[in-house]
Amino acid sequence: MGYRDFIDTPPCEASGKKINWSAFLKTLLPATVLALLFLLHRTIPTNPKYTITESSSFNSFLAFLFIFFLLWAVVSCFSEKLRRRLEYKAVFFAAAFLLLGLYDFITIKLFILPGLYFPAPGRIVDVFVNEGFFILQCLVYSLRLLLGGFFLGALAGVLTGTLIGWSPRWNYWVMPLIRVIGPIPSTAWIPVALVVFTQATEASLFLIALGVWFPTTILTSSGIMNVPKNYFEVSSTLGAGNFRNVVSVALPAAAPSIFTGLFNGTSASFLTLMAAEMIGCKFGLGWYINWQRETLAYPQIYAALIVIAAVFSLLIGLQFKIRNKMLCWQKGMIRW
Repeated sequence: MGYRDFIDTPPCEASGKKINWSAFLKTLLPATVLALLFLLHRTIPTNPKYTITESSSFNSFLAFLFIFFLLWAVVSCFSEKLRRRLEYKAVFFAAAFLLLGLYDFITIKLFILPGLYFPAPGRIVDVFVNEGFFILQCLVYSLRLLLGGFFLGALAGVLTGTLIGWSPRWNYWVMPLIRVIGPIPSTAWIPVALVVFTQATEASLFLIALGVWFPTTILTSSGIMNVPKNYFEVSSTLGAGNFRNVVSVALPAAAPSIFTGLFNGTSASFLTLMAAEMIGCKFGLGWYINWQRETLAYPQIYAALIVIAAVFSLLIGLQFKIRNKMLCWQKGMIRW
């Protein structure tokens, strides 16, 4: 049996009344590692120097993950799609859980790392249990600023990039200003924004939009200027005017560059959001991290960082799905 036959045959599917036990055991690897971690966490005593009282949240977290991956392995016996996904990621999940167990071991079992700055995994899980709703409120507030500023910056970037990429006159007057103003980090404009705008929310929206605007403008204009001229000649021959050429030819042809600018703008928007909330806003994840830093509450800081990483990954993944849907001929050329 070749590799392709091994991949395409579900582990629990009978083929001559034989079961692919190798594939099935591989899907059980994450659940096996989690069971081992749960056992070691319960049996190995905590270091006497570790005086912080641990709750049962981490045990419950490990048990939940164990049940989830065990059910996934069982269900994958009857679903080729689920089986392929789990089999491909099984080793990675197992390695990640081993690192989690190692971190737990060196924090509360060996007490090698200082507990103040490197909290045990159980303390981080406790933050989600005890303060999860408050963190969710901060997340909603941050998303309101992030998405508002992102869409404003994306709209302004696409419009500006289209104008300077299509019109030589706009390019002559606007491009030098972009070359001077654009490279300045949006966070450097925080003192000016706090003076110009009366509210910190408005200043944050402006700064986020500014961070998205520059890469979107540059890549949109570059994409339009690199569209082959014969495209416009053909469309003009068919009766298209300037507006039709821009909407139906230039922008679709420049779409790959536009999406690349939006991806870069997303990273810039997160950086700007965190900086703006730490300085001027009274709510949000950036404000929450800064508040907990002042009180040396590092479990809360790590919990907020985990939320930020998860949300950022989801937003980028959503952008890639939209890109692959709109630019189906380029699907898979840029991966996330």
